[in-house]
Amino acid sequence: MQRMGMVIGIKPELIDEYKRLHAACWPEILAGLAAAHVKNYSIFLREPENLLFGYWEYHGADFAADMKSISDQDVTRRWWALCSPCQVPLPSRNPGEHWAGMALVFHMD
Repeated sequence: MQRMGMVIGIKPELIDEYKRLHAACWPEILAGLAAAHVKNYSIFLREPENLLFGYWEYHGADFAADMKSISDQDVTRRWWALCSPCQVPLPSRNPGEHWAGMALVFHMD
């Protein structure tokens, strides 16, 4: 299992919309994540800095293939079309990242 943390900004005027979308996350999105071996996925909001922190656990063996399986789904692209306008990617993110990955520095079971 691999623990993954990520961060992205959010437009303050679209926070309520982002919350509304995630309060009624489409079952097909959840099923796609589960099929890609993603578990324990959470998104936290930090105000007034307007940051989203995401955490998930990856339980698969081929991360690249599983992430491709998610991004190849039409339902995912439609979901991203709604969520992405709410987000503000960090200028310091790595090439190819939308959410900026974070390094795990401490974990306690």
